Amino acid sequence: MRKFIIATVLLLGFIFIVGRLTEIQTIAQTLQRGIWWFLGLALIIQFLWTLNCGASFRAIYRGMGIEERLGTLSLIVSAANFVNVVAPSGGVSGIAIFISEARRRNYSAARVAAAGVLYLLFDYLGLIAVLVVGLVVMIRRNDLSIVVILASAALVGLAMLFTYLINLGMQSAVSFGNALAKISRIINRILGPFIHREYLSEAKAHEFAYDAAEGLILMRSQPRSILLPLLFAVTNKSAQVLILTLVFLAFKVPISIGTIIACFSIGTLFVIISPTPAGIGVVEGALTLALTSMYISLGDAAVITLSYRGITFWIPMLVGMISLRALEKVGIQPQPEQEQNNV
Repeated sequence: MRKFIIATVLLLGFIFIVGRLTEIQTIAQTLQRGIWWFLGLALIIQFLWTLNCGASFRAIYRGMGIEERLGTLSLIVSAANFVNVVAPSGGVSGIAIFISEARRRNYSAARVAAAGVLYLLFDYLGLIAVLVVGLVVMIRRNDLSIVVILASAALVGLAMLFTYLINLGMQSAVSFGNALAKISRIINRILGPFIHREYLSEAKAHEFAYDAAEGLILMRSQPRSILLPLLFAVTNKSAQVLILTLVFLAFKVPISIGTIIACFSIGTLFVIISPTPAGIGVVEGALTLALTSMYISLGDAAVITLSYRGITFWIPMLVGMISLRALEKVGIQPQPEQEQNNV
């Protein structure tokens, strides 16, 4: 069954790529016009970004009492990003990859799901830190729009929700379970008229909460396990800002720190706050508009947007297809519980 699902996802990915083949060809032609060693350095940093994401998950896993190799987690991150695009479901598809690998390796799926929420929270906090600077730049240049304000408010709202839930889990499994059960009831009421059945089980929500809370409480007792992922979140955004800077340099477009941070903030914001998977179509338009508002010509803005998205979205997506297939060949590392049982 697992192999059938993976084959189906890979087929969906192939169809998705074929459907956007013209866009990919345009990006490839655009990249050929840039200074190759700037673009090559950007690709190296993108690869290091994936490893950084894997290292962040590894730090969170360890804080929750789970041991996993950096290489395996980096593969899972890459595969999850790919699945989120070809099978969009609000990020649930990507988390499903982590949960599937957790079950295959015989460790807690609930803790892994909680680790995914923690990773998103740290990632949002890292973006908010950069976004604050970007908003200041836009205010000083009179470029701040109501759309950006609303998207920023939505991001902060998501971060606050995740912070509330994670804090509950770190304090009390009972309170965490009650909160998840309440969310389940709300979702069931919304979906009830359409599917005519209970979509989420409140009993399973409590069971999930107790399992996840054990890992979160363990993590709370180790401050380093919280600080380290925060550091990785900062380096994550710094790497992406550097990639955008290198794209500017590759096409000899004059830049300033304010322009880079403001445009990066808008582009990344709409990757998250977008109705399309990974912001396809939305990010391209928003980033091009942001660049032109910073007095960059429309032609240069289009080149920078296509190249930046090619390096940070399309190439990682193609690598994600390979990563999803490669996960099947990665050996399963015995967990301490397994080793103890074998003894």
